Amino acid sequence: MSGKSINLVFLGAPGAGKGTQTKRLIKNFHFTHLSTGDLLRKLIVEKHPLGIKAKSFMDEGSLVPDSLIIDMIKTQMTKKKGYVFDGFPRTLAQAEALDQITNIDKVVFLDIPQKEVIRRLTGRRICRKCGFEYHVEFLPSKKGKVCEKCGGNLYQRDDDKEGVIKKRLSVFTSLTTPLIQYYENKLLRMQAIGTVEEIYKKITEGLNLSS
Repeated sequence: MSGKSINLVFLGAPGAGKGTQTKRLIKNFHFTHLSTGDLLRKLIVEKHPLGIKAKSFMDEGSLVPDSLIIDMIKTQMTKKKGYVFDGFPRTLAQAEALDQITNIDKVVFLDIPQKEVIRRLTGRRICRKCGFEYHVEFLPSKKGKVCEKCGGNLYQRDDDKEGVIKKRLSVFTSLTTPLIQYYENKLLRMQAIGTVEEIYKKITEGLNLSS
């Protein structure tokens, strides 16, 4: 199965590794990456009419409406196949709207226990100066609380604290359960436990992708 001939949706809780795995697929199989977060930032920076409209909602502390998100996605879709949708759809309404635009061939759900999510996210530390990410367990700085690269101080983001993570997971579960049911016939459920290489191998084998 060629990466250029299928459309994929990636679902997974915060910390499941969606970003890491989708980047590898995009690099190796030449998918076009569509991330609503990246797209939103891009259109705002470019002062695109849709970006300006979305920013008005964000400035008010409101969610960007599904209809506006869909319009933003449409602006980037110049072909029928070969997309990886990352962080979209988030709701059942968005999934139904996406089906009106294009056909989704497979949905990869990176399943991960809550305990592991908390372990991954609470250990993350960010450099205030250069933004490099460390992890107290998996990738600690050799200089303790200081960045090896630039000497900046390392800090823990507020949304990486355990209480906030549990709230984020609760919201994720409530939104994602209907999506899993909606995509039941296209769902490829993967346990997101193991090394990056091991998980990537399971995904490519499950999708029948070959280099």
